[in-house]
Parts: sequence; C-alpha cells; structure tokens
Amino acid sequence: MTAELVRGQNHTLPQTRLEIRVSAGSPVVAGATLGDERGTVRGAEWIAHPASHRVPGLEVSRQAAADHRLAVDLDALPGEVHRVTVVLALPVGAGRPVSFGAVAAPFVAVTGLDGTEIATFTLTGLDTESAVSALELYRRQGAWKVRAVGQGYAAGLAGLFADQGVAEAAETAAAIQEAVASGLARSVTPPPRTTEGERVRHPAGPAAAGAQAPAPPVPEAQPAEPLGDPASARTEAPGGGPIDYAHPRRQTSAPPPPPPTAPPAAPGQPARPVAGDATGWSMDERLYNQIWGMFEDLARAVAAYRSAVDFAESRMDQELDRALSDPRNRIGGAGDRAREAARAKRDELTGRAREALERDLAQLAAESAVVEPALPAAYAGWDNPVWHAYRVPMEIPMALRLGDLRLGEAPDLRIPLLVRLPLERGIWIDSGRTASEAAASTTGDQLRGLAVETAVTLAARLLAVYPAGEFSVHVVDPAGSAAGQLSPLVGSGVLAGPPAAGAEGVASVLAHLTRRVDLVQMAIRAGAADALPPDLDTGEHLLIVNDFPHGFDDRAVTQLRYLADEGPSVGVHLLMVADREDARAYGPVLDPLWRSLLRITPVADDHLADPWVGHAWTYEPLRTPQGSRVLERVLALVAEARRGGRR
Repeated sequence: MTAELVRGQNHTLPQTRLEIRVSAGSPVVAGATLGDERGTVRGAEWIAHPASHRVPGLEVSRQAAADHRLAVDLDALPGEVHRVTVVLALPVGAGRPVSFGAVAAPFVAVTGLDGTEIATFTLTGLDTESAVSALELYRRQGAWKVRAVGQGYAAGLAGLFADQGVAEAAETAAAIQEAVASGLARSVTPPPRTTEGERVRHPAGPAAAGAQAPAPPVPEAQPAEPLGDPASARTEAPGGGPIDYAHPRRQTSAPPPPPPTAPPAAPGQPARPVAGDATGWSMDERLYNQIWGMFEDLARAVAAYRSAVDFAESRMDQELDRALSDPRNRIGGAGDRAREAARAKRDELTGRAREALERDLAQLAAESAVVEPALPAAYAGWDNPVWHAYRVPMEIPMALRLGDLRLGEAPDLRIPLLVRLPLERGIWIDSGRTASEAAASTTGDQLRGLAVETAVTLAARLLAVYPAGEFSVHVVDPAGSAAGQLSPLVGSGVLAGPPAAGAEGVASVLAHLTRRVDLVQMAIRAGAADALPPDLDTGEHLLIVNDFPHGFDDRAVTQLRYLADEGPSVGVHLLMVADREDARAYGPVLDPLWRSLLRITPVADDHLADPWVGHAWTYEPLRTPQGSRVLERVLALVAEARRGGRR
C-alpha cells in the first residue's frame, strides 16, 4: 500500500533500486544531493543536476520539465553517503514564476522499477520559496528510509546548498541555472489534467516513458561493482563511453570496522535494533552517532505528528467555513451534518497520524532498550551496571552525558544529552525558580541544594572519565552554604584544594586560574609550550562557583567573565551554580556571560529549544539511585588512582 506522507513523516524503503517521479504545474529543475552522516554535502561532485546529471548510483534529468524521473540505486552510492536529498527549483527567466507560491503544489512519488508507488508527498504550504528540499532518502540502522521534508528556501538554490554545507553554494547554483537556461526551449509542458483537476499519473513501463517524447527517459542507475577491483567498477554508458562508478574521493586506507549487523527480522517487521550500528571508528563513536540519530528520529517523528494534527485542525476549520458560509446551513440538520463530517475527517487524520507516531515511538523504544545497557560509563546513567565495574580510564572519551531529553508526546522515551569533550563552553546550573511543574513544587532552598548536588555529580563524572591526574576541580563557595552537598568531593580528596570561602578565597582561586590561562595562551601564540613554568599544571581544570555573585567584587566578576570566554580553549572550564535574579544589580553587563554558558536545571524543565523543528525539549538531570553509594565508590577509585600517580 502506498504511504501518503506529510511533512516530517518517514517510511521504510523495501528495495534499493528506485525511481523518484516529480510532477509539477510548470517546468521545474530537479536534482539531488548526497550527504554524509551529518547531512553535509562535501563538494560539487556530490550534487546531481542538469549540468552534471550523473553521480554514482544516481541520475537526474538534463533540463527543466514539468515531469521528471530520477533513477536511484542506493547500493551503488559511495560508502560515505548516508542521505540523498531530492531538490526542486524554479528556473529563472523573464515571464517565469519566481516562487512556488505562484504555481501548483509539486507532487513527488518514490516508486519501484515496475512503477509501483512506495511513498508519495505533495509539497503544500510553499510561498516565497524558489527552491525546496522535497524529500530525502536516508540510511538508519542498516536500512534505507524516505522522509518527506518540504523545506523551502526564499534564497533559492544558493541558500539551499549553503544550508547543506556546500562551500561554493552561489557559484554552483549559478552554474545549474545557466545550464538550465540553455535547455528551456525543450522543457516539457505541464501534464494533462482530468475534468476534476487531478493530475494524471501515467502507467509505468517503456510505453509510458516513450509517450513523453520531449523528455527522454532517464536510464537506470548502474549497480555498484566490487570495490576491491577498481577496474571492475567501469561499465559502458548508453552512449558508448565508459562510466567510472568508483568515487574519486573514496579513501584507500583501511575503512572503519563494520558496525554490528542486526539479526534478520521477520517479513514485514522492522529491523531489530542493535547497539552500535551507526558509523564510526570506535564503538564509542558509533554509539555517539546512534544516539544522535535517535534524537533526530524522535524530533522528526513528533514534528510530523504535530504537523499532521495542525493540518487536520486547519482542514476542519476550512471545511466548516465553506459549509457554513451559506446562512441557510448554519442551523438545522445540514449544519449539524457538516460539522459532524468535518470533525470525523479531523479525527480520522489525527488517528492516522497518532498510529504512525506510535509505530515510530515503539521502534525508538526498542532501540533505546538495546542501546542503554551497552553504553560506556561516560554515556551511561548512574543506574547503569557499567559503573559497578568502573576503572579509571587511560584516555579521554569523545563525549559526556549531562542528562536526558524527552518530549511530551513520549514521556517514557529518554534520549541521552551528550556533549563533546573537552568541553567547548561552560555550564550554568540555574538554581532560580522556573515555570516548570517540578520547580513549582520545590522550595527555593531545595532548588539551591539540588543545583549544588547536580554540580557535584557532573564534576564526579568529569573526574571519572579523565585519566588519573589529568583533571582538577576547584570550588568557590564564598558563604560556605553548600558544605553538605560538597561533602562527596571534599571527603574523597579529589579536589585541588579545600573549597574557597570569603572574598579572599574567591580572589585567590580566580587569580590562580587566570594566570594559568594567560601563560598557556602566551605559550601557544609564541610556539613555546616548553617554556611554561615547571609548577604549572597543564591538565584540564574545572572551576565550580556556588552562590554567584555573593563574595564577588567588580574585579572578580571581570575575571570570571574572562575565564568563561577564554578558558575553554586552554583547558579551564566553568561550572556555575547561580540564580540570575541574584545578579540583576549588574544589569546587562552580565548578559554575555549567561549567553556563553550552557544552561541546565536541577529539576525537569522544558527550556532547551530546538530551532530546527521548533521543539522545546524537557531536560532531566542525572541522579544517583536512592540509597546507592556509586558516587562515593567512583570518587574513591579516582582518588586512589591520583595518589598512585603521585608516588
């Protein structure tokens, strides 16, 4: 059965050799881009367009037309490719439409080679855009899926390519339009329409292709040959010349070890998830990329559901407006029947969207159940058994887990929030009262206590994932108000010194770390790292500041801002526990400081904005299990390893 997609929705592809058919009300340019695991197009050679209509595994039309057929062989794509994005654009020229809002909504269908439709998508809602990413084929857990995108760009192809990371986006877009301009006279006329205005879908097969004489059918993409023999990657082009399907930038060194493969799934069932099935040179990198993929899938699934619900509501309103525009229908049986029919259609569309969401959530929940137990300590929650076998590592991991993220449509599905190491920016734990339900049920003193506890657990995780002696923690607690919460760090002996108290203690610690930043920066600029003082600790440093701005004068505030801005690049990081309201006397002077820090909360709060799909993610801090001594045990092992390194 054909899947009729809405924006953001995805669908599994049952085969790898496909056709993508485009129908539009006026001539459009059809092309495709190849993206890596992050969606980045690495160069112009990864773009198929009329001026360069073939790339390995992909072939597109050589002119603007109202109908297009794009041939795709996913098995023939370069190994680095994880996404294929189908791109549509309006050709430039006098008398031609300048935006998709002025033409009929394009229709895109993914079909098998026999013409059987797999998924379709109508690109509605476009206005001033002159280029659009219509849909994308992407690799997930070893299988290929199609996703309806519908992202338009008022800046045209140049804006679209720039968004995908193309270095010379404007030049590439200009070359495409120039190539199209030379072939506009051969553009295919719009397809015929039925009496109802529906677009005619031509039957599949050579006869149908031949019926569209002005646009020669696109040959099928050639399958990939074995990569071990470059010569075998050549075949004969339809015109007689050789086609080299070996990617010119493919690396010749040994590739990363293959990720684990899932056991075969039953026919008609989704693939069984496997931990570490993403790309990467190590298992840590694979798991990191897999978690990022889970985050993207959850964001898109929920975005598709919300979009479908909004569409259903909007359609109901429009149908009611049309039905009740006649005053005679506003009362009586006709009006009631119109309302019931509109609401029934709304409920049907919403129900179908919910079914699709539940299916996606079930797959993600199954993947999470497999991935979570396999995580290394740096990525794992405190309740993961990996901490019971913890040993001080010999090298720094690539990332650290700060907490969990979730959305309201899936409250039980949590995605780890990972940040790369070394930290690229400081962290601010907001101890003030927020509008969240969890904060509303917590007193101010409890919030401040939970904020310090969150800082302690984060500091413990950082100490635990760094090799012995390569990470130091300094604490500034001017009023001594956090003595109880800081006891795990103080009692284990992992701190660089006792928590600094009072204005003198604050000044001393800030002066020490500021001096370190200055010296390391000067050594780097001069290229004289061996000239650093022998007493300078070149390891990473973390400064925990509690109860800011208590105990800080103007000089101390300036030094703190300096450490926040310049420290991360030379290994000095800031972890600040503060209520922004307490520092309101400084006014806008501190605004750059707050903006430079990653804000998290000691209780669940939906403050992490996702501008890509418009979500507000709920952040939840990591907590140790009730009654567990895992934190103390880990800190004891860290302290023991540090003492052993000093012997």
